[in-house]
Amino acid sequence: MGAVVEFSHVSKDFWTRRGGASQLKHHLIKPFNKKSFIAVEEHKTVLKDVSFKIQAGDFIGIMGRNGVGKSTLLKILAGIYTPNEGKIFIHGSIAPVLELGAGFAEELTGYENIFLNASILGYGKRQVKRAIDEIIDFSELEEQINDPVRNYSSGMLVRLAFSIACHLQAQILLFDEILAVGDLGFQKKCIRKISELNRSNHSIVLVTHNPDQVSQFCNRCLVLDHGTLIFDGDAKSGAHTYKGLFG
Repeated sequence: MGAVVEFSHVSKDFWTRRGGASQLKHHLIKPFNKKSFIAVEEHKTVLKDVSFKIQAGDFIGIMGRNGVGKSTLLKILAGIYTPNEGKIFIHGSIAPVLELGAGFAEELTGYENIFLNASILGYGKRQVKRAIDEIIDFSELEEQINDPVRNYSSGMLVRLAFSIACHLQAQILLFDEILAVGDLGFQKKCIRKISELNRSNHSIVLVTHNPDQVSQFCNRCLVLDHGTLIFDGDAKSGAHTYKGLFG
């Protein structure tokens, strides 16, 4: 099979506002302080001319120091961000597990949020109903599934989000630091499930700071540094390249 994802010369910029006071605060302070409150717009390039392909059945680890563009890359893949330059081609359905609690409504129950989260990802009610028992069972949240998710711990939110993504039969799954939250037992369970899906020819993209996970489970590794792709190759060499970033 061919590539399921193609990143072609992708760049992503952001403009951020730094300094200055809000309009209300400015008017409140102005009579007492003659200094001007000037907000500065800062331009930051997060990804620079990034190109790579993901083949069907790839298990790719994405590594790099904090703030180098890993999460931004995943959000572009998930369709949350649009690149400023370049093109992305996606051939297949995607299920992302990104920011903690994303896609959940805190006033709704866990059960209701399964349908909400799946609908946001583009899956219909009939498809969710076929998988609902497996989702709840895997999440180990049977006793809390009818509680509002505002009462869930971060670990419980991860369990639910991961379970939804892994039981919707998406061809491409995206995980952003998903294994850094929750207890060790569930982390191992997640890895087993991800490996099982990968053996069934699902493509997996995992952002992680754990070189041992990449070496053990991934067949490829991408390493980002200062927004550029500095390595794209086998997992063990990629994990070694990542370690080298820290001297």
